[in-house]
Amino acid sequence: MCGIFAYLNYLTPKSRLEVLDLLVTGLKRLEYRGYDSTGVAIDSPDSKNIVMVKRTGKVKVLEDAIKEHFSGGEYSEPVMTHIGIAHTRWATHGVPCERNSHPHRSDEGNGFVVVHNGIITNYNDVKTFLAKRGYEFESDTDTEVFAKLVHHLWKTHPTYSFRELVEQAILQVEGAFAIAVKSKHFPGECVASRRSSPLLVAIKTKSRLATDHIPILYGKDTDSGKPQVLPRSDSTSEFMPEEKEVEYFFASDASAVIEHTNRVIYLEDDDVAAVRDGTLSIHRLKKSLDDPHAREITTLKMEIQQIMKGNYDYFMQKEIFEQPDSVVNTMRGRVRFDGNAIVLGGIKDYIPEIKRCRRLMLIGCGTSYHSAVATRQLLEELTELPVIVELASDFLDRNTPIFRDDVCFFISQSGETADTLMALRYCKQRGALIVGITNTVGSSICRESHCGVHINAGPEIGVASTKAYTSQFISLVMFALVMSEDRLSLQQRRLEILQALSNLADQIRKVLKLDSKVQELAKDLYQHKSLLIMGRGYNFATCLEGALKVKELTYMHSEGIMAGELKHGPLALVDDSMPVLMIVLRDPVYVKCMNALQQVTSRKGCPVIICEEGDEETKAFSSRHLEIPRTVDCLQGILTVIPMQLLSYHIAVLRGCDVDCPRNLAKSVTVE
Repeated sequence: MCGIFAYLNYLTPKSRLEVLDLLVTGLKRLEYRGYDSTGVAIDSPDSKNIVMVKRTGKVKVLEDAIKEHFSGGEYSEPVMTHIGIAHTRWATHGVPCERNSHPHRSDEGNGFVVVHNGIITNYNDVKTFLAKRGYEFESDTDTEVFAKLVHHLWKTHPTYSFRELVEQAILQVEGAFAIAVKSKHFPGECVASRRSSPLLVAIKTKSRLATDHIPILYGKDTDSGKPQVLPRSDSTSEFMPEEKEVEYFFASDASAVIEHTNRVIYLEDDDVAAVRDGTLSIHRLKKSLDDPHAREITTLKMEIQQIMKGNYDYFMQKEIFEQPDSVVNTMRGRVRFDGNAIVLGGIKDYIPEIKRCRRLMLIGCGTSYHSAVATRQLLEELTELPVIVELASDFLDRNTPIFRDDVCFFISQSGETADTLMALRYCKQRGALIVGITNTVGSSICRESHCGVHINAGPEIGVASTKAYTSQFISLVMFALVMSEDRLSLQQRRLEILQALSNLADQIRKVLKLDSKVQELAKDLYQHKSLLIMGRGYNFATCLEGALKVKELTYMHSEGIMAGELKHGPLALVDDSMPVLMIVLRDPVYVKCMNALQQVTSRKGCPVIICEEGDEETKAFSSRHLEIPRTVDCLQGILTVIPMQLLSYHIAVLRGCDVDCPRNLAKSVTVE
């Protein structure tokens, strides 16, 4: 959570107003990561101080404050070198307010200012240490201790460089973080680092870069493992473009930099990136055996149009309607319909090992967890292996037994979900094979997995995940098909699924045409306080995911219920005033679903039904119905979830909720 954006221009004339515009635009691209409060820090007109503006609320509030605060002509004068940092917050320590907003400062003179994502777990110890040395704290946050710790080290070690000061501070804090630091004592310099929280450096030059790699400098480490001041390194490891003019961007997400440059470096844990005199150096605090000797400069394939709303009112609405294309992109180059074959290049070499495994474990949180639930039944059928689905947030609490012949799938849209990442490291330490299912190239899960599948859903800005869910679903279906390709007894089933996949995009377009009917249904439901969603078999995951979307977006209570459990308690909720939505399709559990439907109607319930086109028998039991095209049973969940996405969207609009930025939530959950 939270979004960091920093910009440094070296020998590239930019006025402070232009820098502020870049910072605000960057924050707008990152606003889905947090929108409790925002702030920026730039140099004063005389370049002898740092000016900060912080506001509670969304980036638009900060933008208005900047226009009011920086109106003087002195801010219009171009400067050759300047560093500005900015932040959009999702509150962890301290309520959303201006004093808790980032950037945080080291002292009244704004000697050092810092923006931070994550949680410093030992901040109370550091705070006590600094308080005894006369530091007074202005906020309730954990971040402020870092700024003051750097200031303390600067007074204690006046000969240290800016980068070295930040390194020593990092060694004395624990937890997860991404930071960017600016100082009036080191003008024109920026230092950034990360540990278990995403951060990248983007480079913009006038011509193509002369190198695709930046060497890494390693510090001297100790065997104790305890945070302490390390000896300073005398050697250097630097990147300097052929021409001296260069611009650097530090950001939590590639979406914030793509309109400026497509050349980025994804920092690893304990990397410290520093820019001084236009030169970028990357220093590594701790060296491990599998460390590379350089960081690769990656070329982004994202397009700016992908992160713009276009003609849609909300990003979520756009992403729902992008699903015919996103599912095709997930299958593109992998599914060969003419030869009935599937090739998943990211795991191809590991398939023999996976086939020999003891069990498959699918681990995720929220929507990613639901995609695992949706595909568990098919995986069990086609692999004939035990398949266990786990919530990552619960996984580590139980000290779950993991064996060397387990294969663990970690599913995450962002690839940075803290609970999922911690579970991954737990399983990896115990020798399991790690498979990542992510939507973000260069993410932590992507890099730390042995192999994986990139779902290729495209950027997803709306906090409530939609197209990532359907692409995760299809990715796991493709894996199941790969695992069964040499089983003669399953060939007919595989052909049935492959044929259904070839028709899927057109069927999704047909479901999206129900939008107006769903909107009318939303008008009947939006004033209710609760909604029950029932189904079973392949559609139980749709009930869970649909209920989650309603809760996320509308703040209405909603519950996904296994229809087979109806008479074991939930039936007590049913009466003529309780909204009930049921998924009843012509699949192997149809008769059982019809039994549940009749139980609801006999208690004066008036269910809304999602059914197959032309199913008159089922429609006879409904007050309203939504008809979807017929497809193979294991892919029904992709078609049935789309009406739920649309319903939650329309209810949220009718209730006046912020669709893209639901209260208390953020897109990338990088804290536990």
